[in-house]
Amino acid sequence: MTLDDDIDNLARIPLFSIFEPNALRMLALSTETRLLRAGDVLFRRGEMSDGGYVLTLGSIALTAANDGRPRSKIVRPWTLIGETALLAPSTRPAAAIAQEPATALKILRPLFHLILEQHPATAARVRDFFRCRLLDFIHDIGAEASASDRDVGRLT
Repeated sequence: MTLDDDIDNLARIPLFSIFEPNALRMLALSTETRLLRAGDVLFRRGEMSDGGYVLTLGSIALTAANDGRPRSKIVRPWTLIGETALLAPSTRPAAAIAQEPATALKILRPLFHLILEQHPATAARVRDFFRCRLLDFIHDIGAEASASDRDVGRLT
């Protein structure tokens, strides 16, 4: 795969689709490649995050359970894993385990921040992207709370 192919594929990811072309190129040139065999752990639940991953080949199971229960979600190529870990340190809410041979691009948080510092227009778009995500989340919580209140009202 060429650099231009990587850039085109990264641009398919919602967060990166808003990047300026030079910011996207910087991202594509600066990631670390992780090669995984089936069963390899990309990260464990509860670990501190240091960035995100873009799955480019294979499949990864994300599971919040640490006891062998069925996987909660399988992700496929050109999925961003750990979006919020690009912004701030946090603990991983799930483990990520390769289900078959897989390749992932690691995006370290300092790299992501450097891209935003060097590309102010991209930084503004990223701010708006996460603001919209937060507003959607708040709206969804409000809708769930209203539905719950209506259900309680019917019972009394």
